[in-house]
Amino acid sequence: MGRPKLAVWKFASCDGCQLTLLDCEDELLELAEHVDIAYFLEASSRVELGTYDLSLVDGSITTPEDVERIHDIRARSKVLVTIGACATAGGIQALRNFRNHQEMLAVVYARPDYIETLDTSTAIAKHVSVDFELRGCPIDKGQLLEVISAFLNLRKPSVQSHPTCLECKIQGNVCVVVAKGIPCLGPVTHDGCGALCPRYGRGCYGCFGPSDAPQTQPLARYYLAKGVRPGDIKRLFSTFNADAGPFREEAARHEDE
Repeated sequence: MGRPKLAVWKFASCDGCQLTLLDCEDELLELAEHVDIAYFLEASSRVELGTYDLSLVDGSITTPEDVERIHDIRARSKVLVTIGACATAGGIQALRNFRNHQEMLAVVYARPDYIETLDTSTAIAKHVSVDFELRGCPIDKGQLLEVISAFLNLRKPSVQSHPTCLECKIQGNVCVVVAKGIPCLGPVTHDGCGALCPRYGRGCYGCFGPSDAPQTQPLARYYLAKGVRPGDIKRLFSTFNADAGPFREEAARHEDE
């Protein structure tokens, strides 16, 4: 038997999650010894058609062509893993899901009739079955290598889903909410970033999406009681993972306040 075939696919995204794989450097060289990188246009013009043992999909679905292509990729992939906020929650471009898309096209383009696009930007899992979702904007290098290793060795990935607050506690960070009164999504955000923003005295922006069973309502009520304006709470939940269920629903609760 030959080496397992790995493919990396791009849809609507900034390419940051694919660059995370390239930034693995020494680890990438070791990975290349164990897998056949059959399709990865960010790294090579080589294209090997056929079926793939593992497909990593970056980006969201935004055009009719995307819909057709992701179904074809799913059919040719034994395991499909989505990587990053765009692929798992529609990305920052999913903010268009909450506006009149046709009106925006008319403002931006002189000939919007030439633009063939969907009214929404959606996660890959809304179109095909997904074997695992790796969160982040961008994803974490260590988590990515763990996911690749796990699926190539036929085991479940060991990726924790506790809130970012735990990472702050482990690092001994001073809580920006308690010490500085800064609104922070750490209590409801999936871990993986190493609590980067709180480490430098800023609130968590929710780059890694909702944690398991996030208590968004109590958190929002706390911030309201502390004088945070409803509009600011809505914006807090409407960034990189705006279309992720718990964040989308919490933002909507403050729509008319």
